[in-house]
Amino acid sequence: MTVDLSDPHFYQESDPEPVWSRLRAEHPVYRNQRANGDDFWAVMTHRLCTEILTDPHVFSSENGMRLDSDPQVLAAAAGKMLNVTDPPRHDRIRKIISSAFTPKMVDRLETTMRRTATAAISQAIDEGECDFTQVAQKLPVSVICDMMGVPPADWSFMVDRTRFAWSSTALDEAEEAKKVEAHTEILCYFQELAVERRRKPQGDLISALVHGEIDGAPLTDQEIFYNCDALISGGNETTRHATVGGLLALINNPDQWQKLRLNPDVMPSAIQEIVRYTSPVMHALRTAKEDVELGGQLIRAGDHVVAWLPSANRDEEVFTDPERFDIERSPNRHLGFIQGNHYCIGAALAKLEIAVMFDELTQLVQTAEITGPVRRLRSNLLWGFDSLPVKFTPTLKHNRRTQ
Repeated sequence: MTVDLSDPHFYQESDPEPVWSRLRAEHPVYRNQRANGDDFWAVMTHRLCTEILTDPHVFSSENGMRLDSDPQVLAAAAGKMLNVTDPPRHDRIRKIISSAFTPKMVDRLETTMRRTATAAISQAIDEGECDFTQVAQKLPVSVICDMMGVPPADWSFMVDRTRFAWSSTALDEAEEAKKVEAHTEILCYFQELAVERRRKPQGDLISALVHGEIDGAPLTDQEIFYNCDALISGGNETTRHATVGGLLALINNPDQWQKLRLNPDVMPSAIQEIVRYTSPVMHALRTAKEDVELGGQLIRAGDHVVAWLPSANRDEEVFTDPERFDIERSPNRHLGFIQGNHYCIGAALAKLEIAVMFDELTQLVQTAEITGPVRRLRSNLLWGFDSLPVKFTPTLKHNRRTQ
């Protein structure tokens, strides 16, 4: 079997699930040859993905966590950005970031979530039809920007820059230059905000970073800005695509939609199934630090080894009937939030965002129908959507609110 899993067009134009299934069965550790002559090991099963994600002593993150990283940016960020840092420094940076997740902040963020979700869904209902990707992006950007201390007036700027910088794979030098420019603008923005927070700290994440210390020394400017870039992009993109994919799955499975509407108690398991089923983060790259055997293949030191997360989340050895969308699935040991020391630092926040969005949807929307072509994203990193046109039929509760 010959397929290039790194080809972004593959995910925009084809159904990758049969390919993943065949690779799990025939080539669980697959030597992927790229069009540019490079290669990497694609790891397709749940067990083997878990093995590489939970062993940072053998499989390092410091040589990048995704394919197609800019080598210069990666060289500068390695050991500074949380995503591309190994223990023990990784754990110390993570502790600083985690310190911002106070009960007071979470309460404030949930208030923001409810207000934003209700307004976005109500507007979509009133307008008759909408592209749900535009609706879904409003909640995560409001949350992560609020958490980081970005003023509401600048939230639309962050949506635009992060969506462009991270959501698609560049096809030529001009497009790559624009992506780099978008990252630069984000970094410059946080440089200005950091100066302000050094002078006047507030109860936000960037204040925690600029006043945080490791072994008695403050974080460097590079550590602050690279982590801001990673957090703002991760906070925007992944939850948005999970929300869009979750709604599409519920539309395609109306019995599950009715079950969620009539029984809110299943929301916790529904969130886990949405994350498993949508698997918005497609891959997580590691680099072997030594020669090692994995799935019957000899991995050499320096080889890139890539956990293919949606494939792992459809592994027949772990999930019964994995292609079925089941909001009561239990157990549900998905890898949607990664595993090991790089377990998503915002996982609890992401789950709360998804819960709030679907709680508001089930209260305000009676039915949803697709009104046009559903377009997938051109990306090998994010398994997501460019467009999901829908029409919502409102519930009596929404009509009463607007009267």
